[in-house]
Amino acid sequence: MGVNTKWDILEERLLSDNWAVLKTTRLRFQFSDGAVSEQWRETYDRGDGATILPYDPMRRHILLGRQFRWPVAYNNDGDPHLIEAAAGLLEGTAPEERICEEAQEELGLALTAPEFLFELYSSPGSITERMHYFAAQYSADEAQQKFGGLREEGEEIEILDLPLGEALAMIGDGRIRDAKTVILLQYAALHLMPETKT
Repeated sequence: MGVNTKWDILEERLLSDNWAVLKTTRLRFQFSDGAVSEQWRETYDRGDGATILPYDPMRRHILLGRQFRWPVAYNNDGDPHLIEAAAGLLEGTAPEERICEEAQEELGLALTAPEFLFELYSSPGSITERMHYFAAQYSADEAQQKFGGLREEGEEIEILDLPLGEALAMIGDGRIRDAKTVILLQYAALHLMPETKT
């Protein structure tokens, strides 16, 4: 049967409208047993995003980027240069179109028909973002660019053309710590380039 919570918004306050919108909202919940609860919740709304994993089934390689991430540096959490799948905010653009732009900007790939995989909430406790996940094939000839990113947006991205097995091992040893990238690599291992059994 599951949880069947009813809710109403009682009050909403804007806390910040800088790069994204931060609000606090007072809600009234009525739970399935009839109990009522009022609570304040914060939401951080920066819009939805898209991410992509380019993969080469012939070589069993994938293409990722390595870039500086301020929140990791802020946390003083080791190397602040994270290895990630290319991604970006939609900013009013269709997910398929946006992810082709990001693949070009970040990885130097000219993609035309990315394969949609699924949508996931990244951190639904407080962040409204839905991430649209994609995959697309590429070849070794297309993976010649060493750096990507837009300098005017403060980006310098090292492009990494890696064997899938090595990338999966990098999850275990802590070199890959980005959630969307872990999800895409595991999806690739299960569905895009599964190990053949003899």
